[in-house]
Amino acid sequence: MGEKNFSIFVVEDNEWYNKFLVHHLSLNPDHEVKHFASGKELLKNIHSAPDVITLDYKLPDYEGLKLLKEIKTMSPSTEVIIISEQNEIEVAIQLLKEGAYDYIVKADDIRDRLLNLIQNIQKNHELQEKVIYLEKEVQKKYDFEKTVIGKSKGIEKVHELMAKGLETNINIMISGETGTGKEVVAKAIHYNSKRKNNPFIAVNVAALPSELIESELFGHEKGAFTGSVARRLGKFEEASGGTLFLDEIGEMDFNFQAKLLRALQEKEVTRIGSNNPIKVDCRIITATNKNLMELVKTGKFREDLYYRLIGLPIELPPLRDREKDILILAKHFMNEFCKENKIPVKTITSEAQNKLLSYTFPGNIRELKSAMELAIVLSGPDEIKADDISITSFDPLPEMMNEEFSMRQYELRILKSYLVKYNDDVKKVAEKLDISSATIYRMLKE
Repeated sequence: MGEKNFSIFVVEDNEWYNKFLVHHLSLNPDHEVKHFASGKELLKNIHSAPDVITLDYKLPDYEGLKLLKEIKTMSPSTEVIIISEQNEIEVAIQLLKEGAYDYIVKADDIRDRLLNLIQNIQKNHELQEKVIYLEKEVQKKYDFEKTVIGKSKGIEKVHELMAKGLETNINIMISGETGTGKEVVAKAIHYNSKRKNNPFIAVNVAALPSELIESELFGHEKGAFTGSVARRLGKFEEASGGTLFLDEIGEMDFNFQAKLLRALQEKEVTRIGSNNPIKVDCRIITATNKNLMELVKTGKFREDLYYRLIGLPIELPPLRDREKDILILAKHFMNEFCKENKIPVKTITSEAQNKLLSYTFPGNIRELKSAMELAIVLSGPDEIKADDISITSFDPLPEMMNEEFSMRQYELRILKSYLVKYNDDVKKVAEKLDISSATIYRMLKE
């Protein structure tokens, strides 16, 4: 960005005026100026797509309007400044309609006017280049195979489902334990989709009090309630054309769920204090660390809303089930942290690697990242040793054995420890303990 000189073609049949324009434009070292005396000479060289052409309106071999049309057809991105001996308003209007950047008259102030126009065009080009560069960087940043890192079978499946999610606007529900990277997945999907140039708006549902959630999502009008001193757009409107990410959807107030369902069905919202529905167009991606179907069964989440949101389900595996990814992620976080802090990358000793692999990471990727950043700070200049990694495995069973309980009490304590470990995911606990979900519910009831 910024390495290429700003290219200007001067097209003028008057030799003195040609030299005059070339001289003043060439005073800027960033300008690469070429000059031509006829329209035919210009068109022979138009393939190089200059940034700007200053075009004499009355050339001996080409009529100005016709030449302008050919230039814009052959090089649409080139800006054309028409230079004329007379101030012909009707002609100027016609030229501007056909794509000319501006129309200026050969007068005493032409040098200053022309340099100002060139400067404005150059600034616009730099901004456009910056936007293109940033768009590429954003897309590169959220390339999901580089963002959702791993080579385990579970993550390969996640990559496959994410790719499926790019093909349509289907709603997506991302489930997984805390710290597994649900928002990272949501952003990767958005920034690789057709909606990538529009907003990605994230809302943590659990952080919204029940009395504020409607105002936050749907917006409100001025005076709708005490303290509403101005109109406020809701998150649905802010996300128009883009993606609305509703994190921790399982925490949503039950009474509001019916309103959300209607908004999704009708694709419209009504601000508090207004009777006028507003059409909205945003893709919905939700995330939860809870088993929503279990919440539906217990009456805490609406079944109709569940089926409206689920769309394409993506389940993120916990880090303990991604053993081969632990060291890949650990090295990634180390490289990232060292680069940000401008320190040499270190090696991880085999003992330190074994310590990482033997830990279950209840905090998942978030915990691993924190552990690696702290290890880098605590370690020596060259390598990270086992003692530098501050993690402590916790197994509740040995502690239980220090006290005497009945077999039934042991069973209940084991069950409760597994429910805590797997965030009340009854299905997962049933699989791990090799018992039925019905048995778990019965034990809890007892």
